[in-house]
Amino acid sequence: MANPMDLEMAPSEASTCDQSNEESVDGKMAQPAKVSRSGSIISSFRRGGVIPTAICLSKAAIGAGVLSVSVHSAEVGAVYQLLCLLLGGVLTIFSIRMIAMASIETQRWSFEDVCEELFHPAMSLFTGFINACVCLGSAAGYLIVCGQVFVVIFQANDQARNLFVVLMGVFVCCPLALARHVGFMRHLAAMSVAALILLVITVGWYLSVYGIDESISTENFLFGPGEATVFTYMNSINNLVFAYNNQFNVPQLTGELSPEPSTKGMTKVSMMSTGISFLLYGSVSILGVLAFGVADGQKDSLILDLMPVRKEVHVMISLVAVLFSVLTCFQFHIFPVRQFLAFNVRKLRGRGADSEKTDVSCCGRSLTRWYDIIGALASVALVILIAVIITSLRAMLDFIGAFGAAYISYVVPPLWIIAIRRRAENFSWFSVEILFCLVFLLLGIFLFVFGTYAATIPLLQAA
Repeated sequence: MANPMDLEMAPSEASTCDQSNEESVDGKMAQPAKVSRSGSIISSFRRGGVIPTAICLSKAAIGAGVLSVSVHSAEVGAVYQLLCLLLGGVLTIFSIRMIAMASIETQRWSFEDVCEELFHPAMSLFTGFINACVCLGSAAGYLIVCGQVFVVIFQANDQARNLFVVLMGVFVCCPLALARHVGFMRHLAAMSVAALILLVITVGWYLSVYGIDESISTENFLFGPGEATVFTYMNSINNLVFAYNNQFNVPQLTGELSPEPSTKGMTKVSMMSTGISFLLYGSVSILGVLAFGVADGQKDSLILDLMPVRKEVHVMISLVAVLFSVLTCFQFHIFPVRQFLAFNVRKLRGRGADSEKTDVSCCGRSLTRWYDIIGALASVALVILIAVIITSLRAMLDFIGAFGAAYISYVVPPLWIIAIRRRAENFSWFSVEILFCLVFLLLGIFLFVFGTYAATIPLLQAA
């Protein structure tokens, strides 16, 4: 199997959950995991294992989306919301399985490289661009959440909020973006998921103390207040598409599975990560609506909903935990942007994927590394700018879910499988697998086109 650790590529093409045989930053081989006399690894949270990989993948999905999911549930009703969550979870499992199959078949571990292998370089550039847009928007969403947490805790004005966002971007996100490897993220990812569980518990505490909101009735809780338009329902789907979106990390995580990459292993990973996401999103959809109602009680996110009780110690702790959680998410989303930039720089320079060792050195670092650093800092700067200009988390996530996540999750994977199967002599458009891929593809095109239109309307109205 080709080693996914590629020095020419950005770290996003390297390890997200590191393997025992990967190189450390200084180029020396990492020490193998300690083994007891019985030959078993001391920690069950081993590198490349199914469980830590599932945690990494779930953390790539669970972030800012969990904070705004109850807003949509209040508009469309719990029945519609939970049905969409269930359907979205099933489709996500199929999507991850398709991506894993294509990565293993081509022995490529990034969206750009798989597209280049199966299609044309133009397709690779377009897909990489869309993927980068998704990750940039998601990262901006996390900084928006940071700003909301700051406003809730300190009752800050917009100017102070923007300053805090800039400071967090410069002094926290920039250093994270410069790291070569993110193998340690599996532990931070587990802590980050626990932090969001703490937020769900806090919402449950609010419901138990203050009771069900007076605007709630059985009918509007189950089916919504009846004021939703077709665009409201579409934007709810957009939010759920974003909420499950973790496919941008799937190729690299597939290559890092141990003892070897397998579709079966990634299927287990997808079921575990999607199950974690479904439980969190479903819990927030129900508790958030019951606690904060279907009227003006629902704010842009759970962070703002908890503002009246911000002085409670455990609420303050949960808000700080959310801050930690979204900053952890930032690392997962900024690496695919660096991956796309590194791919383009590599092509423009006419260099191979493994040619950094022969690259020109400047101030103790190769030009490849300097280009990577510049790209990382530029990406973070752009994210900061977006987060300062757009303060509505809901509008941001709706647009990302429609525009980018739908393409990456539901358009690209079936195209990959169709392209691979067409290589076989006995290929048929009427086989069950190909027909399923075509239906999957049509769904993705619908979400991409109509979903983007529906998500653009609120942005234009707010302009």
